[in-house]
Amino acid sequence: MPETLLLGFCAFGASLLTFFCGFGLGTLLLPVFACFMPLDRAVAATAVVHFVNGLFKWVLVGRFADRRVVLVFGIPAIVAAMVGAEVLSRLPDQGRLFEWTLGTHTFGPTAARGFVGLLLGVMVVLESGRVLDGIRMRGTRALVAGGLLSGFFGGLSGMQGALRSAFLAKQGLSKEAFIGTGAIIAACIDVSRLGVYAVDWRRHADEIPGLPILVAVVGALIGARVGAAYLRKVEESMVSRFVGIALLVMSVAMMVGLV
Repeated sequence: MPETLLLGFCAFGASLLTFFCGFGLGTLLLPVFACFMPLDRAVAATAVVHFVNGLFKWVLVGRFADRRVVLVFGIPAIVAAMVGAEVLSRLPDQGRLFEWTLGTHTFGPTAARGFVGLLLGVMVVLESGRVLDGIRMRGTRALVAGGLLSGFFGGLSGMQGALRSAFLAKQGLSKEAFIGTGAIIAACIDVSRLGVYAVDWRRHADEIPGLPILVAVVGALIGARVGAAYLRKVEESMVSRFVGIALLVMSVAMMVGLV
């Protein structure tokens, strides 16, 4: 029981921290779920929490979403994410680019995650230096390209949220529109993931503890509600800085194999 309550607190904190940047909930929750069940079940359990939390965020801030961006960016991202996931399923056993150890744990990035991490880092560095200010990234073509790129590498690496937020941050959206748009796109992508997981879950339903998932869902929903309550009190510049820092942290973590 104490472990289950800890999972709820972790879900609450992760949901609150990632409410504004639009990604990271799954990354933070997966290791915790892995303490309760095998890794493949932990991935599916995390997807359930991520999906329910995304739907709740949709209800809270979906009305602020930019419908044009949702369609022009989201549809290519959803299709590309499915293609990336299919490519991943057909790849042979992926070795790590390099390995390093910390205590009894071994870490190391795959080629896909290392590349996505490098791409994120480059984008953050260029943006911080205002190098991207002169590059047009808002037109229909840019949105489609961004959706295809983030969706494909998200499906390939499992980290679709970070690249999505990196591109959406360049669309000149308000803080409410940025969060609402990302929430709708993320929820739609989760639907396709859960369809795949559902087949496996039916075969192993007796192996999946429901209480930890329920507690995590409740914790994540409370975290999202608290984030929404403070949304109007947070300045847009603070949201931009938070997204930039979160992207940089994610970039380094992916390049060294921590996620």
